[in-house]
Amino acid sequence: MRPKLIFLYMLIASVAISAVVGIGVLLIGDFGSLEIRVLMTTLTVTVTSILGLACGAYFESGRWRALPLAGIVLAIAAAVMTFFIIWDVADDSEIFLKSTATVTLLALSCSHLSLLSLARLDKRFAWSRIAAFFLVWLLSAILLLLMWFEPEATGDLTARVIGVLSILIGAVTVMTPVFHKLSTNESPILEIDAEIEKLKTRIAELETRRATLSHSEVTE
Repeated sequence: MRPKLIFLYMLIASVAISAVVGIGVLLIGDFGSLEIRVLMTTLTVTVTSILGLACGAYFESGRWRALPLAGIVLAIAAAVMTFFIIWDVADDSEIFLKSTATVTLLALSCSHLSLLSLARLDKRFAWSRIAAFFLVWLLSAILLLLMWFEPEATGDLTARVIGVLSILIGAVTVMTPVFHKLSTNESPILEIDAEIEKLKTRIAELETRRATLSHSEVTE
């Protein structure tokens, strides 16, 4: 089954379970620790499914699979680590909490960039994708530095830098669909060329499989 469909089914199931738990709490009127843990678990699955959907969609495009694959692995790892915290399976040490936050942040970054990378951009708009990668990873690096090393020199300047980077990331994120639309309208040939490349990649994979099967039949 395709990764996108797996995370889509997970999203539907987690939302359904969250709805059932919410309705049950309203009808029964008891919201204890078990119900809170179940609700937090389903919310974690929901967030993981959303991240996985973004990565799965880009993974299936076949353009660059390293980024979405890393995002899927990190999202699943972040969910498992969060489950350990919710159900008190792991030690709530500072290192484990920071590790969970780190994996979650990296999963968010990969998913965000995977979603932006789905856009097909002309060469004149290619700078926006480069800028998005640079800004997202720079902000992630700063947040991780603050989280792990907690430098004493941080102050107003650091907060301003984080704010500026966040605004720039938001601007690039909003403009990317616009650039995609302009690229699609003005350069349909690029879209056709991209589709041809996908078909060539698929044909090459099928030829490789055929050659492998033929070799197996000969050796037998």
